[in-house]
Amino acid sequence: MSGCYDLLHSGHVEFFRQAAEYGDLYVGIGSDATIQEYKHHKTVYSEQERLFMVKSIRYVKDAFINAGSGIMDFVPTVEALKPDILVVNSDGGNDDKRRFCEEHGIEYVVLERVPQPGLTARSSTDLKKTESRIPTRLDLAGTWIDQPYVSQYAPGWALTISLEPTFEIRERCGLSTSTRNMIKKIWPYQLPNMEPETLAKLVFCFENDPERSDGIISGAQDAIGVCVPGLCRHYYNNRFWPEKIETCYDEGILSWLENHLAMIPMEPRMPGCSVVEGKVIDEPHVRALAKAADDCWKAILARDLSSFAAAYQASFEAQVAMFPGMVRPVNGEGFRVQDESRRTKVKGLKTKGIQDSGGAIQEMIDRWAKVPGVLAYKMPGAGGGGYLACVVSDSDSFCKEHAEAIRLTIRRPGM
Repeated sequence: MSGCYDLLHSGHVEFFRQAAEYGDLYVGIGSDATIQEYKHHKTVYSEQERLFMVKSIRYVKDAFINAGSGIMDFVPTVEALKPDILVVNSDGGNDDKRRFCEEHGIEYVVLERVPQPGLTARSSTDLKKTESRIPTRLDLAGTWIDQPYVSQYAPGWALTISLEPTFEIRERCGLSTSTRNMIKKIWPYQLPNMEPETLAKLVFCFENDPERSDGIISGAQDAIGVCVPGLCRHYYNNRFWPEKIETCYDEGILSWLENHLAMIPMEPRMPGCSVVEGKVIDEPHVRALAKAADDCWKAILARDLSSFAAAYQASFEAQVAMFPGMVRPVNGEGFRVQDESRRTKVKGLKTKGIQDSGGAIQEMIDRWAKVPGVLAYKMPGAGGGGYLACVVSDSDSFCKEHAEAIRLTIRRPGM
């Protein structure tokens, strides 16, 4: 038999038990690469962990990582083993598998999903529904333009991608967790199947309750970035909601983006810190932000890596020029917070032009900026910590070389 076995459960074990009644049971396991390609998400457990778990089940004679790809990834394993029988479950069989068995003289056995007496029927699909599958978002360019106090100086686009939650999404790390948490109050596990822009506006209105005591309006790019799949840009012109929204669902472009993005975890933004103190917002700064976002969109659609990296970097630099606290945040007492051993008092002063004596955020940026393969970088959201989202030469090789790096999966329509 063959499968992914990423969320190993009692249904798998019972399936192994039933299959083992036909003889010595050998199990082919889908590789990490196959699952990423076929299901567009990372595995919960690596292929070596899954191999270890499956081999440890007493009904299994031996197990292997399948060398093939796609839904027929088990073919090389079968051709090497030359088994007498291929066992599939009732929802895992298909005509291709049946024809393959007929051509190779292999008996094709289909088993129904029947739980062990006294146990609840299990499936990986049902288990995933008990965990939240609410997407998150990464802002690529034009961050802050969704606030009217920014776009009043010049209109412009914000660019976002909606991300599958294939990694741990930490709080206060720039990935729109506050919006995500508001969504979970209504839909705990997954977004409803409805028109994405309408859904985004519902989320925006729900999050920005007029009775909020803090008076803060969350930027619309958070709700749009989470709810609208694929690559999206939204145009802001001195209003909270964008005048227009454009999307790109082209598979070639989305895959290209995935191949050139990776995230590095940083420390979360410290409680009580301010990333807006000392902001410098005027027409030249905002126009620089808007231009970088325009250039970024054009480069992505052209799949021009060097231009994408340049525009991505320019967008982040435009953000930091307006909001230096993104990199050098200030705490509630007016102190720089990223290096507590060398605090610089700034309360009552304009932060423009004040240089801190070094800190964890800038040190980490400087270190990763020099790593081979990193072409550009930014901090998601309002900054102050969280993640360093990098444009890289090749995300697969980069993530293999750097264990802490996270490869991203863009949510496609219908997912």
